Amino acid sequence: MSTLFISDIHLCSDRPDMTAALVRFLERDAPGADTLYVLGDLFEFWIGDDDPNPLHHAIADAFAALRQRGVPIYFIHGNRDFLLGRQFAKRSGMTLLADPSVIDLYGERVLLSHGDLLCTLDLGYQKLRRITQLKWLRWLFLRLPLTHRLAIACKMRGQSQMENVQKSQTIMDVTPAAVDALLRQHGCRMLIHGHTHRPAIHDFTLDGQAARRIVLGDWFEQGSVLVCRPGEQRLEQRSLSSLNPAGAHESDNL
Repeated sequence: MSTLFISDIHLCSDRPDMTAALVRFLERDAPGADTLYVLGDLFEFWIGDDDPNPLHHAIADAFAALRQRGVPIYFIHGNRDFLLGRQFAKRSGMTLLADPSVIDLYGERVLLSHGDLLCTLDLGYQKLRRITQLKWLRWLFLRLPLTHRLAIACKMRGQSQMENVQKSQTIMDVTPAAVDALLRQHGCRMLIHGHTHRPAIHDFTLDGQAARRIVLGDWFEQGSVLVCRPGEQRLEQRSLSSLNPAGAHESDNL
């Protein structure tokens, strides 16, 4: 009995090792889970469900195969793949969730989010985030030719990478006050999110009661998986090279 959480894989054609690692995880480890949650940034960028990129079809088939084996899959959009739509979700066997969402995790109310909405000190990013949430703008973007969408996405990705180099780590991390407010709003004492690429389990006190914030890691240098069982949450770091049919995974209890 276990529930698995992953995020920030940032799949792209330039990193076939990450794609192979994820596919093997879905084929070998995930079938034994009760549920799999993907908390955003599955892809490095997403320009529409009509993109014929072979990588997208391969990943959709891998998730669909897992769903056919009886494992429910839930997806929360990230800041890189916020345009991922119902067509891809249907093909993958995923259920799309709002950000944030509350789930029942073995009897406990747990709040899930990609995490970028909690980085409130990054005022420039939050302004951009509000713009990208506009439905009319999304509708317009998705009706541009694919070549135009790809050019825009590449330009925005390049600008984001340059801006992040100049930002302090504090600004790009979540704000504790925002975490507290979101937990209070939804009546939860546990939050699971990604986005910051800083895997850790943070225990703290909220209104006099024990609370916990679990941050998922990215898949750039290793696989990062949160394994939850009744009364237990364990972050596992798995080297990409060990995620092969013959290799055993490495895990660290953080």
